Amino acid sequence: MDTSTSYLGLRLAHPFMAGASPLGAHLDTVRRLEDGGCAAIVLPSLFEEQITMALSGRVHHVDPLDAEFAAAVADFPPLASYKLGPEEYLEHLHRVRGAVGIPVIASLNGSTAESWLQFAERIEQAGAHALELNLYEIVTDLDTPGIAIEDQLRRVVADLKQTLDIPVAVKLSPFFTAIANLARRLDEAGADGLVLFNRFYQPDIDVRTLTVSPTVELSTSAELRLRLRWLAILHGRVRPSLAVTGGIATPTDGIKAVLAGAHAVQLVSAILRHGAAYFHVMREGLVNWLEWQRVASVDLMRGKVSLRHAPDPAAFERAHYIRTLQSWKE
Repeated sequence: MDTSTSYLGLRLAHPFMAGASPLGAHLDTVRRLEDGGCAAIVLPSLFEEQITMALSGRVHHVDPLDAEFAAAVADFPPLASYKLGPEEYLEHLHRVRGAVGIPVIASLNGSTAESWLQFAERIEQAGAHALELNLYEIVTDLDTPGIAIEDQLRRVVADLKQTLDIPVAVKLSPFFTAIANLARRLDEAGADGLVLFNRFYQPDIDVRTLTVSPTVELSTSAELRLRLRWLAILHGRVRPSLAVTGGIATPTDGIKAVLAGAHAVQLVSAILRHGAAYFHVMREGLVNWLEWQRVASVDLMRGKVSLRHAPDPAAFERAHYIRTLQSWKE
């Protein structure tokens, strides 16, 4: 039974890999992930703010020690709270490459298309098999149109592809107006992979102190359907590899992602809940399902439940929207 898959041009033993998380910040944990059956690992993100502070002593172009601007950047964590600084990140990446035999993907997380992205070249030199780019931003400026954000993302990808030899995956949020069009534009810019989707972390409000309270909750299968929809829409219609992240809690969830069109399935919450050995559980579930279906490989099942063969994908989506609303029985 062939469970292997190709993601970003990298051949993986199976689709299940570790997404960016604190699990990748320690060498012993990375080794446990590989021992547990992980097919590849995305290291935790290195943030734009860390890089700009190290390079220029500034965060978003201001000096955090300047009283005039201190309030504007006061909510950012102090540098000492990050597990890995820029130089430590490079050293950690180098050590991880030497410690495991699975592909190691670095991650950069930021919100601008500026000089900090040049750090990607040093990441490549440190030995990353690929780079996952996470331009995460909630746009609060009422004068910024959506097309400006999309153009910036496309330019960043195009610039990175001109300077890097390693593959580049783009981790997207689900809040673009026309995700399919953006996917095609990123394809044209040279993106090697699209990761669907960045989780939208939503802080809570503490009614006693009247302050914002950061809250991190592990994902559940309930988050998967949005990702399945866009995997199914994009499969076979864009060149980049497709990965799913968020909402993968069980082997059945992983199988659904493959049927919708995923080349790779990133797990974080499930591993935090069950431990690294859960990768063996995921792979075993996939093997059992393939045997039950009497299918020889994962590649033969990828995208079987996608919109690639629908004569009119838009009509298909509209029809099932109406059917869903009409399915409620009193």
